[in-house]
Amino acid sequence: MTSNPRPASSAILERNGRFLLVLRSNPPSADMYAFPGGRAEEGEMPADAALREFKEETGISARNPRLFETYDLRSHAADGTLTSHFLLSVFLVDADEDAVAEAADDAAAIGWYTVEEVRALPVPASVLECVERLAAENA
Repeated sequence: MTSNPRPASSAILERNGRFLLVLRSNPPSADMYAFPGGRAEEGEMPADAALREFKEETGISARNPRLFETYDLRSHAADGTLTSHFLLSVFLVDADEDAVAEAADDAAAIGWYTVEEVRALPVPASVLECVERLAAENA
C-alpha cells in the first residue's frame, strides 16, 4: 500500500459534559467508539466532509466546524505492512440542542458519554486525547 494518506474528517459534538460517539461497524476502528466521521469524497474540503459524515451517521445537521486537531493515522498488519493511512481532521461542531441523534450509515450504535465513560470504552487513542484535552480546557 502506498503511504499517501487519504483524507478523512470527524466531528466532536459536546452537550453538558457529554460527547456524542458512534460504535463503528466497519474498519478502520471497527467495534470501537469514535466521533462521527469518515473518508472525504473526491475534492471535498475537510470541514464539509466532517459535516456530511456527521449528518450521515447521526441524522443531526451540525454547523460551524472549527478545526481542533489533525492526526496522521497509520494501521499496520502483524508483519509491519501498512494497511491504511489517513490524514484525519477533527472539528468541533455545533448543533441544535433539541436535535436527537440516531445511529445510521456504518454506526452500529450511538450515545452520549462523559469523559469518565469514554476512558472505559474501546476508543482510538485520538478520541481519548481529544476528550481529555477538551475536559481539561473546560475544567
